[in-house]
Amino acid sequence: QVQLVESGGGLVQAGGSLRLSCAASGRTFSMYAMGWFRQAPGKEREFVAGCDWSGGNTFYSDSVKGRFSIARDNAKNTVYLQMNSLNAEDTAVYYCAASYQVARTPSAYAYWGQGTQVTVSS
Repeated sequence: QVQLVESGGGLVQAGGSLRLSCAASGRTFSMYAMGWFRQAPGKEREFVAGCDWSGGNTFYSDSVKGRFSIARDNAKNTVYLQMNSLNAEDTAVYYCAASYQVARTPSAYAYWGQGTQVTVSS
């Protein structure tokens, strides 16, 4: 089992950047594929970015490709989401999640953080 805690959210102007962090507890962090999801008010939770256990393979939703970057540091039990060129449509609660397999669907992820709010002002 793994517990996840996100940080780094906040208010940023359009065009700006933020880096989210997700700290994991437990000694088995490197066993999990990791993902970032987001959920805006009134919308379903959507996949943003994911990586395999090593971080060597990464994948993104079309809406963030080229702007966001996922990375992990297994020595620090942490996964990051670097977000650049933010726009108002990126406003949402961002969640990190851990899965036993590389996936884009929320149902494939067994463990979730509590989320961190990202608000982009236009």
